[in-house]
Amino acid sequence: MFKLSQVAAVAAALLLGSAANSQTIEERTIRIGHPVNADHPISFGVKKFSDLVAARSGGKLKVREFPALQLGNEMQQLSALAGGVQEMFAPGTPPIAGMVKDFALLDLPFLVDTPEQADALLDGPFGQALLAKLPEKGLVGLAFWENGFRHVTNSKRPIKRLEDLEGLKIRVQQNPVFIETFKALKTNPVPMSFAELYGALESKALDAQENPYLITRSAKLNETQKYLSSTSHAYGVIAVLVSKKFWDKLSSDEQKILRSAAIEARDYERQVSRAQAKRAVDELTAGGMQFTPVPAAELARMRQATQGVVDRVLQTYDPAMVQLLRTELARVKALK
Repeated sequence: MFKLSQVAAVAAALLLGSAANSQTIEERTIRIGHPVNADHPISFGVKKFSDLVAARSGGKLKVREFPALQLGNEMQQLSALAGGVQEMFAPGTPPIAGMVKDFALLDLPFLVDTPEQADALLDGPFGQALLAKLPEKGLVGLAFWENGFRHVTNSKRPIKRLEDLEGLKIRVQQNPVFIETFKALKTNPVPMSFAELYGALESKALDAQENPYLITRSAKLNETQKYLSSTSHAYGVIAVLVSKKFWDKLSSDEQKILRSAAIEARDYERQVSRAQAKRAVDELTAGGMQFTPVPAAELARMRQATQGVVDRVLQTYDPAMVQLLRTELARVKALK
């Protein structure tokens, strides 16, 4: 049996430990920007992240969301993180590739076939190897979230097979891999900012574009495009980033809270993204679009048509990263 004095001593030690632990969490406001509107799953993920951080910090860490590039464009916000004047940002990976080249490997066409394969690739050794390259650029990566598979829409015809893509004048991201991919598919790719896209489609200066279903829906591109096809030619990734200068000021407890919350919110965001993507197809067809599921055999032909792009791109990267990517793809492709 414990004596009363022993019980009191244990209780005092626990209280002191609790007080010390609480003192490692300071009152902080954390601003997080992202590129999409507040009705997008990324915003849902940020809200989940904010709630988790608040709960686990006893309300001391407050996350403020700034959607739709309110804090500046992608490169401006990445620069603000590197400089320590903004705390967090959740961009797509293409702009990050401007700072860490290896992130462009995620833009390769037909990299993964299913969401489960994407999760396994990003949450496994290859994704962790990418995140490990960020600190030298003034960034810390907490987790990869989902933007979703990208699909072609156009105003000319249904895309049922590889040949249906030929000759379409299509807007692509200002990204060399995307440009080369769509040249290989025999389209006429036009690199253009997203802000210019709706007007170019409306004026018929362009025939087509490619984006995840949710972006096509939120940008109301069904007003300018008749045909939606499930090309799944690339998988869009969001990286949840922290300024390293800000991160280094945090206690280990604060860092653990942010990292664990980002990972738990990741799982929630992916779930919301996939559920909303299914609904988006129904909403787009209800809004007048014609949806065409592309057969697996035709997707295989498209993948084969772009294999030369993949081979050429991989020759320009660190052989160790390329080998890790190949090893991990072999592992995840076994997943169904």
